[in-house]
Amino acid sequence: MAVHTSSAAEAAAPTTRERILNEALDLFAQSGYGGASMRELARRVGIRESSLYNHFSGKAAILEAIVAEHGPASSASRLEEARYKQLARQPAAFCRQFALDLVEQWSDPREHRFQKVITAERNRVPGIRAKFADRFYAREQRLMTDYFRGFALAGMISTTDPRETARLFAAGLIYIRLEHYVMGAEPSPRPKVIEAIDRYLAFFLSLIAVGNETDNKKRKTKGENRGKAAPD
Repeated sequence: MAVHTSSAAEAAAPTTRERILNEALDLFAQSGYGGASMRELARRVGIRESSLYNHFSGKAAILEAIVAEHGPASSASRLEEARYKQLARQPAAFCRQFALDLVEQWSDPREHRFQKVITAERNRVPGIRAKFADRFYAREQRLMTDYFRGFALAGMISTTDPRETARLFAAGLIYIRLEHYVMGAEPSPRPKVIEAIDRYLAFFLSLIAVGNETDNKKRKTKGENRGKAAPD
């Protein structure tokens, strides 16, 4: 039994690469990318400085790896998981699952440190800003658009533009994050965030509900006829 427990603990222990990235994220958030040294990073990880280069070619490569594993990159990776693909014909369940996963991500202290790092460094490190935008935001947007296009083709939602529908969905969630995690002195309690999520999802799903397009056309026709003189 003791051997089994030890093996399980070893399997759960972070690898050296993971430890490097975790400590680098803390160090970059505290000292800035420019102020962080490989020597200090090695000391925090508990390895020799030369050993860092067995895993990464340099500090820029470490920052790139951090960018590749947080923020939009992690959201995009989730969208490719089997649990999301199983929701490809369930728009309401898909939207709720994506929103709840974002709440978990927003609540993670590592995400807060990541946002601090990427906000400060994206304009200072060559290539990071372009890679962050093009590879990760574009990938997440493409995947989201594919889901909403599938919902529309299956007749499960009403939209003339799946890409803009996906962007609208994301925009509402971004504002919830700003309101509850960024602008206030402290993050909002989780129940308050979930309440905001549920209220937004109910509103958003009502906008894309099947039948809305027909209803909108009827309202438009009535509006066009209102005020016109009756035919003789």
